[in-house]
Amino acid sequence: MLPTDLLMHRLQGETIVPKCLKIDSKHLAIALEIITCFQDCQGATQGELDRQLLELEGDSPDYGLKRGLAHLLKSSFCTFEAISPLDPEQLRQRVFALAAETVPSSHATEKTLDKLATQLSQELEREVLPVEIKAGLYADLNENKILTEFEAPTPESLLHRYNLSQVQGVFYRATHLTLNAHRNVPGEYKLLFRYLKLFQLMAYIEGDADCGFTITIDGPTSLFKPSTRYGLALAKMIPALLHVTKWSMKATLQTRDFYTGDWKTGRFALDSECGLVSHYPPGKPYDSMLEASFADRWDAMKTNWVLEREVDLIPIPGSVMIPDFRLVHPDGRTFLLEIVGYWRPEYLQKKFAQVRRSDRDNLILAISERLNLEKAGVNLKDVPARIVWFKDKLSPKSVLEVLD
Repeated sequence: MLPTDLLMHRLQGETIVPKCLKIDSKHLAIALEIITCFQDCQGATQGELDRQLLELEGDSPDYGLKRGLAHLLKSSFCTFEAISPLDPEQLRQRVFALAAETVPSSHATEKTLDKLATQLSQELEREVLPVEIKAGLYADLNENKILTEFEAPTPESLLHRYNLSQVQGVFYRATHLTLNAHRNVPGEYKLLFRYLKLFQLMAYIEGDADCGFTITIDGPTSLFKPSTRYGLALAKMIPALLHVTKWSMKATLQTRDFYTGDWKTGRFALDSECGLVSHYPPGKPYDSMLEASFADRWDAMKTNWVLEREVDLIPIPGSVMIPDFRLVHPDGRTFLLEIVGYWRPEYLQKKFAQVRRSDRDNLILAISERLNLEKAGVNLKDVPARIVWFKDKLSPKSVLEVLD
């Protein structure tokens, strides 16, 4: 994402309007120019790359755009490495130790460094050449790191990434936001809720799969102590939201007046027609190898029960539960299957609390025997579900026995 100094927003009353570029020939040419500069500098130092980028900026009025594109390329598409025969810090220690034994540091010259590098090379039995020692002495400084890999995006995808980053930056100082995820495919909800959990966002969820969900999320400035890290986490959720087909969102922000420096309230709205493009993958077919293995083994069995992936969403006050599978029989019987193989006590406590509050009588829990439920404070006596135990792999036959 972009740092604050590269964000370009304007105000229309209380409404925040982030800068979004048109994907036209002018901007595509600028993006291609920046990408080509990175390609030409592959194998060179970051310092040399920065000098080339500065020359490209020149006195152009688009210098802010060029810096933003370069920042995105550096942070997401480049690999910079410190190339040194030894760890640079250890190398400096050995060179400085030799220097202390020879001449005072105030008299050090380039010739002195050449002599020290030669002496250290001899101590290392010439496995490392003097020129390599000199090059590696400060190889860990950012300006000396080498651009070893560059996965060049297309100019169009880079511009889409820039537009998305400008919108993400709006949420750095959000107080709270309300997200309405309208009726969508259940798998899209699953992906959205997974990212909410991944980024540890404080969210209150209401609704159901038929009518949609309303998600209220606390912003970083609503916390007791405003957190930059939480603001970044909230911004990282936006690309995941773009995989949901139909949604709308309103956010309240804290903005600072450019002239007076006073804080005031800002507004921002976004919906599924925004035209932004996500760079996040649309989601894996399965959350774990355990689920994938179970599905493969089920497909190999001869049974009238049909296994469906993440179809039902069970609304729970303030949250939602999405079972891993749904099992459907031609006679109309339906069961929901949740695989519990994750070991963290906090997760187990939350999972079984959800089961108790789900108020469902067709739920099957497949629980790993390796879990220490007693240590996690979990009691299965009052869990309203059918239980299947497994060790390393969940057997479809054991699930069928419970079904029949």
